[in-house]
Amino acid sequence: MHHTTAHRAARASTWLPVNALGDIEYLVKESEVLTGQAGRRFVIAGADRLPYRVHWHPLGFKVERLDAGGKVLDYRHLLPWEFERHSLAQALAYGQLFTASVPRDRSGRT
Repeated sequence: MHHTTAHRAARASTWLPVNALGDIEYLVKESEVLTGQAGRRFVIAGADRLPYRVHWHPLGFKVERLDAGGKVLDYRHLLPWEFERHSLAQALAYGQLFTASVPRDRSGRT
């Protein structure tokens, strides 16, 4: 297997499906607590694999659209009912929203 193909296959196995809109708040908080970094990256599956980073705060969400290198292209602050109409929520409804697993430390703990 070619190195690039193997690398992509390994990376693809770390993507976890997001199953419910209510899971997004938990997933963002989990990532922030365990990694110490703000927000969590999500991907809409498809030919383009559209990347986003979502930040949670008590009034709603900050959603950043990212380029392939992780640079912020655009962002929006959304109230919870506005987030339900965002393309991330639509992708979730069709089973096309994924997030990377949170990195584990060397001992195997999250």
